[in-house]
Amino acid sequence: MAVIVALGAFLMTLAGGWTAQRVTDRRHLVLGLAGGLMLGVVGLDLLPEALGAAGRPVFGVPLALLLFVAGFLAAHCVERLLALRQAAHGAENGGGRVPQVGLTAAAAMVVHSLADGIALGAAFQVGGGMGVAVALAVITHDFADGFNTYTLTRVYGNARRKALLMLFADALAPVVGAASTLLVTFPEGLLGGYLGFFGGVLLYLAAAEILPEAHHRHPALSTLLCTVGGVAGIWLVVGVAE
Repeated sequence: MAVIVALGAFLMTLAGGWTAQRVTDRRHLVLGLAGGLMLGVVGLDLLPEALGAAGRPVFGVPLALLLFVAGFLAAHCVERLLALRQAAHGAENGGGRVPQVGLTAAAAMVVHSLADGIALGAAFQVGGGMGVAVALAVITHDFADGFNTYTLTRVYGNARRKALLMLFADALAPVVGAASTLLVTFPEGLLGGYLGFFGGVLLYLAAAEILPEAHHRHPALSTLLCTVGGVAGIWLVVGVAE
């Protein structure tokens, strides 16, 4: 049953990516919406789940929050190191954008979707009611995952072909994750720690890269409304799933 539901997530992810590539003439609105979706996913979905699964304190701070900060710093360090390396080789890439950062971020989205599929399979093992609740959350927010995966890959200067490959990988990941639970049981603490780390990475990309880019050339009210709408949309998804 979990694998069948994961096919719905597969289609929803592709729909999100298709939407992102169809509105390229309104790039600032796409980026504004993507930033809002990413902020909403981090603050309203990933962090609460991470704290619930890996919330034991380390020197007075929940492990999930430590990994959240570590993820933020890791994303910052990776981007700076890649940018310095590019500058040292005299490369020029559209305002300093480093394609590898976009691919790395998209790969993290794929791993996140894999974790979604694993959570989906585990929920159906617990019981039908739990499985339905998790299925609703996974399927609805995978639209945002597909949207963000395609946008992240493209905004850093990667070719459309690579963005589509990452989108397909992200769409396939929940199916693989759900199928894996038929063979393997993953520790809850491990998944919680990953969600905390990934949340930090995603927050960095949203706050330091996506949103500034969205408002740089088009500081319009419509862009701001897209950002707020993205956060509100994730809130609605989380509320319905609960």
